[in-house]
Formats: sequence, C-alpha cells, structure tokens
Amino acid sequence: MIYVIRHGQTDLNKEGRLQGRRGLPLNQEGGRQAEDLKQQLSHIRFDYVFSSPQERAIQTAEIATGMSCVIDSRLDVYDLGEVDGLLKREVKMAGPLPDPSYYKGMEDPEQFMYRILTFMDELQSNHRRENKNILISGHRCTTGAIGAYFTGIPEDKNILRLSSNNGEYKQYEFKKIKMGKSK
Repeated sequence: MIYVIRHGQTDLNKEGRLQGRRGLPLNQEGGRQAEDLKQQLSHIRFDYVFSSPQERAIQTAEIATGMSCVIDSRLDVYDLGEVDGLLKREVKMAGPLPDPSYYKGMEDPEQFMYRILTFMDELQSNHRRENKNILISGHRCTTGAIGAYFTGIPEDKNILRLSSNNGEYKQYEFKKIKMGKSK
C-alpha cells in the first residue's frame, strides 16, 4: 500500500504565501499535524519511507513514522522561481499556476510531472509485487501529481485538486499486473 502525506503547516502556509524551495520548517501547528499523522498511521509498519529534500517534508515523514527517510530529489516541490514566498492573493495566475509569462525561474510543469511520474514508475517497477507499505512525504503539488499517477491527469490539468491538505494523507494501491504463462 502507498501512503502519500503532505507536510505539516509552516509559517508560510499560515500566512497564505506560495512556498517552494525556499520554504520553512514546520511550525508548532505543523508539528502537531505530524504527530496526528503518527497516531493515524500507528497501526502500519512501513517498509520504505521516501521524502522530498525539503526540511518540512522530511520532518513530517520522520515524526509520522519514527523512521529515517530516503531523500529523492524527484519528489522536490515545484520550483516557483521568483514567485516563491509571495502572498497567493498578490500573484498573477494562469490557471492553477503563477503566470510564467509574468514571472521568471519557474519550473516547466511538464518537466515537474515527468520527474514525479518517473519516480512512481520506478517505485512500481521495484515494489508492486511485494506486499509492502510505502510512505511518500511531499507537498501540495507532489501529492497532486501522485494522485494523478493513480487516477489520471484531470482534463484541465489541475492536479492540485488531487492533493492533500497540510498534515493529511491519501492511500493508493499499485495495480496488479497479471503474468502470462511461460511456454
């Protein structure tokens, strides 16, 4: 089973700011949310714990599981470039993302999806035949992209609707692949 968690709250989340790679560690509420996750997931023995390299994601995963994480840069948050840290209400948007014609340094959305889906393909290839519990700790964009891996990309391409709130998780199962008979 795959458990996908979004990091607990940070002060930037609390202030309504866009938080990318210059994000902050968990605040007091974020720590409480991670402790709540620990309680909710206490009946599960995790075999693997993967995380984004962002401190807030690592903290949440380690508190929730009591285990060290395998850090994978493909799980990193979407690079917001110069929008990172700005108040959401002040940012010119183009759909669910800041307008790339107005702001510099933003990651290409297709490249972002590619790195997340590549990670998930590799995870499935390596672990789908095992009966293991895997936790992945990430961000709003990461949890949305992983949701899209399992349910499909929405028509409007807004993967954020598939994401989790701070300190929440979603559960998925790899599709079983039927093996043909050998001759």
